Amino acid sequence: MPPIRTRYRGPDVRRVLLTLVAMLLTGCTTGSDAVDVSNGGEFRFVAGTPGGEVIDEGDRASAPQFTGVLLDGSDFDSSSLSGDIVVLNFWGSWCAPCRLETPEFQEVYDEVSADGVSFLGINVKDDRQLARAFLDDKGITYQSVFDPRGEVALAFSDYPANAIPSTIVLDRDGRVAAVYVAAVAGEELRQVLDTLLAQS
Repeated sequence: MPPIRTRYRGPDVRRVLLTLVAMLLTGCTTGSDAVDVSNGGEFRFVAGTPGGEVIDEGDRASAPQFTGVLLDGSDFDSSSLSGDIVVLNFWGSWCAPCRLETPEFQEVYDEVSADGVSFLGINVKDDRQLARAFLDDKGITYQSVFDPRGEVALAFSDYPANAIPSTIVLDRDGRVAAVYVAAVAGEELRQVLDTLLAQS
C-alpha cells in the first residue's frame, strides 16, 4: 500500500476556508444541491480538504473549545476530548448524504476507538426525537451534541461547519487537521486517521 501524503500543497488553507464561509453566507448556497432547513437557511455541499489528505502540522490552527448538551440530555464539554484524535461530524436527520455517511463513520469508529480516537456528532437544525430515532435506526453508538440553533457551528466560524454534512478532524493537540464540507467515505476518513495516528 503506498504511503499517505501528509502535506497539503494547495493554496493557503485558512484563506480557502474563509472564502467558502463567505460564499455560504452571501447567498452562493442556492442551487439544486442546497437543502432548505427550518430556519429558512440553506446548506450546500461543497469541496473541502482534498480526500485522504491532512493539513501540514505547521499550518494547523487550534480548534475552539465548546460546551453543549448531548442528545441523551447530559452535559458535554469539549475539554473531555483532550489528548484524543477527534472526528467532529455536523449532521441532521433531514440530510440525505448523512444517511449514507453516518453508518460508515460508525464502522470506522468501531475500528479505531481503542486507539485514542473519539467521534462526536453535532446534530443541527433538527428535532431531538427525530435525531435520536435516526441514531437508533442506524445503530450509532458514539455521542452527539444536540445543537438545534447551530451554536457549536458558530464556534467554528473560521471553518465551513454550517454546511451539512461537514466533518472536522482534530489532531491530539486539538488542532484542525482536516476539513470536509461534503459526505466523507469511510475509507477516506480512515486514511486521514491512519496518518494522524502515525504522527502521534
